[in-house]
Amino acid sequence: MDTGTHIVMGFALGGLATLDPAVAESSATSASVLIAAVVGSQIPDIDTVLKLRNNAVYIRHHRGITHSIPAVLLWPLLIVGCIYPFFPEANLLHLWIWTFIAVFLHVFVDIFNAYGTQALRPISSKWVALGVINTFDLPIFIIHVFGLGLWGLGFPPGRTFLVMYIVIFAYYVLRFQVQKAVKNAVKRRIPEAEKIIVSPTIRFFQWRLAVVTKEKYYVARAFRRSITIFDEFKRIPVPDLPVITAAKKDKNLAAFLSFSPVYRWEVDEYDDHYEVRFIDLRYRNNGHYPFVALVQLDKDMNVVSSYTGWVFSEEKLRKKVDIDILID
Repeated sequence: MDTGTHIVMGFALGGLATLDPAVAESSATSASVLIAAVVGSQIPDIDTVLKLRNNAVYIRHHRGITHSIPAVLLWPLLIVGCIYPFFPEANLLHLWIWTFIAVFLHVFVDIFNAYGTQALRPISSKWVALGVINTFDLPIFIIHVFGLGLWGLGFPPGRTFLVMYIVIFAYYVLRFQVQKAVKNAVKRRIPEAEKIIVSPTIRFFQWRLAVVTKEKYYVARAFRRSITIFDEFKRIPVPDLPVITAAKKDKNLAAFLSFSPVYRWEVDEYDDHYEVRFIDLRYRNNGHYPFVALVQLDKDMNVVSSYTGWVFSEEKLRKKVDIDILID
């Protein structure tokens, strides 16, 4: 989920915690739990700072180790260790319990996005992405803000947020049903589909689709049960060419391949260099595929420039690579 949603979830969880008698009966415990819930709802995303280094490191590691099983166990200990000295009268056990719930809930809800997390590490490095809830889901955000507003007006926070989370649970169930209907519609339209990657959008009934068959890739959009196919590409395995082998050693392309489950590739040869481009098919936007990896190599197969990330025009991509080689 986005940062704003995680913040309101933290406050809501702090309100829900008042249903716990150990929290409700102690002002120190109540205050410390609220702070810990807000911090715990944010701290797994501390790896966002990796973006300051470069996109390759960010793509490879964001929602990785910080969302793993060991991290979910260690974050609450770190948070409680920092907060408890300021609230020595707080119930330590219940402070830890609600902090753990906040951290766990952060990682858990991220699984439902199309981006997903590596929440099973170290058992598995596989990305877990159910593709049911958009990174920013307006109904979920509004429900939280409404609940916080009721709390501000004097409504009991425990019961208010309990009802709120029951409503959100029902909303998740509904999203799964809608996603299933979309997949069934895809199977009727493309019976030979081997893999269907469904990505939610901010609009409830609108979904991005990347469909894999034995011979083709299809890029489509679903609205309710109506499927619109925008592009189709012949499915060509990545060849074992020296230029591609050399490009795969580049950190930007390696990061792209570690994250993207469905893509097409291109190799272009110019007078003085090669270009290897991999294009993720999940994020088509206004006819453009913004998530790419581009590697440029000289004639001796040395990487001279590369980039991976989200760019929304060819001109901006050229500025990102910023090479001195002249392009025809």
